[in-house]
Amino acid sequence: MTSALVLGGGGVAGIAWETGVLLGLRDAGLDLTDADRLVGTSAGSVVATQLATGIPLEEMFERQLGPAAGEKAVEFDVEAITNRFIELMADRPGPEELRRRVGEWALATDTVPEGERLQIIGSRLPVQEWPARDLVVTAVDAATGEFVSFDRAAGVGLVEAVAASCAVPGVWPPVTIGARRFIDGGVRSTINADLAEGHDRVVVLTPFTMGLAGDVSHECDSLRAAGAAVAVVAADEASVAAFGRNPLDPSTRAPAAEAGRAQAAAAVDAVAEVWR
Repeated sequence: MTSALVLGGGGVAGIAWETGVLLGLRDAGLDLTDADRLVGTSAGSVVATQLATGIPLEEMFERQLGPAAGEKAVEFDVEAITNRFIELMADRPGPEELRRRVGEWALATDTVPEGERLQIIGSRLPVQEWPARDLVVTAVDAATGEFVSFDRAAGVGLVEAVAASCAVPGVWPPVTIGARRFIDGGVRSTINADLAEGHDRVVVLTPFTMGLAGDVSHECDSLRAAGAAVAVVAADEASVAAFGRNPLDPSTRAPAAEAGRAQAAAAVDAVAEVWR
């Protein structure tokens, strides 16, 4: 029996929330950190990488409660970005064409320098070499809309891979890897759960269940149809309130982490049914 832990996108609030949920589950006797495969998208790529590189869960959680060293506050106008996505989808393009359009928009948007963004991501990763564990980090080619997944065999720097996965269009710059530039893996799916295919037990932690491709439930149903036992933990009302209007704001970290840890108590039975 093999297991996969899928961690979805959700900004710095999502990083904190996922960390809190994982610690809360372990408080209840359920440790997901030894999953055979770790799949990380956007915020989830940070959490998955920290787990895979051996950062203790307690340390990960304490980092969320402490000063936001290395982080940068950024405005995130949910309404404006949502309206832009609606414009890009107006004539119902196919999934890859939609991702290409989002990438084109991201490439044309003036944001912080790419080097500054790489420093921010690097500050989140105490260990910056690919681990031996099965870690998969997702991104999208900004020029073509192609979905890509990075692992230790890809020949890509770990910081660059995670930064690419976290490159929210219209907010953070696309990340240069070789001759290509990449944006957030969440543009394809907030969880990209299909990368857990072939594993018997799958747990998905996702701050948000809706993305450009719609609700994530269809991905989880596909895994179940293939024979996997799947449990999904999405942010509850209290956790969403902790995220506030801007999940990219570093000030949300502590309340989101605490909310995730508290929510775990309500999720433990459903997760245990799958994981055990």
